[in-house]
Amino acid sequence: MINKPSRSEQRKRRHLRVRKKVYGTAERPRLNVYRSEKHIYAQIINDDLGVTLVAASSLDKELKGKLSCGSNKEAARVVGELVAKRALEKGIKKVVFDRGGYIYHGRVKELAEAAREAGLDF
Repeated sequence: MINKPSRSEQRKRRHLRVRKKVYGTAERPRLNVYRSEKHIYAQIINDDLGVTLVAASSLDKELKGKLSCGSNKEAARVVGELVAKRALEKGIKKVVFDRGGYIYHGRVKELAEAAREAGLDF
């Protein structure tokens, strides 16, 4: 009998499959989301140069007093707004969304919608 891959292995496979198609350029960098058990992270990456242009997470010093928990929808919304604000300050308006193999639901969806509302186009 073949063992079924764990949830994290399944997510990593989905992410690799999607990463073959989703690629960040200088004109349209990639907005990547990582969701851990306690926090949520977002980065805007230029894959041509292999450089992170902008990053935000529920661990940021700016958000220390604002968040009661780093792993809920409220935290994801605040992180989405923060990453969009930082991207717009650097002149980044258009991005490609990379959900990191996660289902577009819950925290990932909140982060994406907050980034859109704050001015990012994807």
